[in-house]
Amino acid sequence: MNIYDFSVKTAEGKDVSLKTYQGKVLLIVNTATGCGFTPQYDGLQDLYEKYQAQGLEILDFPCNQFAHQAPGSDEEIHSFCTGRYGITFPQFAKINVNGKDADPLYVYLKSQKKGKINSSIKWNFTKFLVSKDGSVAERFAPTDTPEQLEAYIKRELEK
Repeated sequence: MNIYDFSVKTAEGKDVSLKTYQGKVLLIVNTATGCGFTPQYDGLQDLYEKYQAQGLEILDFPCNQFAHQAPGSDEEIHSFCTGRYGITFPQFAKINVNGKDADPLYVYLKSQKKGKINSSIKWNFTKFLVSKDGSVAERFAPTDTPEQLEAYIKRELEK
C-alpha cells in the first residue's frame, strides 16, 4: 500500500485519485485560515513556484479540528487563500485528520510517520513529504516553516 491507493475530494466535491500525482514529490499539509501558522501559505506558495516545474506538488487539506480555525466553506477558504496568499497549488475539501472521522489518507500518513509522542496530528500545518514512489519520507511539525523543508524537498526531487 502507498499514497496512490487513496482518493480525495476536491473542494468541488469530486473524487480524485492520488495516482494523478504518481511520480511527483508531494507535500501534504493540513491547513487553517485563522491560525497563527496561516502565514506559512506564503512560504508554501514560494516553494511551489520554485519547484513545481521539477515535480513538486503541494496538496492542501483545510481542517477545522483545531480550535475551529477553518470555519468557512470550502469555497470561502479557497477564496481567502487565493486572494490573500495567492496560492496556486491544489486545495481539497475540508477534512478531519484525527478521531473516528479522520480521512483515510491521514490515517495512512500517520501510520507511516508518527509524531514525537504518538501518531496524532497535533495542530494545523503538520506536513508530510512523500517520495516519487508514493512512500512517506518525512513528517514535519507545524512549527517547521516551509523554508526549513526546502533541503528535504530538493533531496526528494533529485532521487
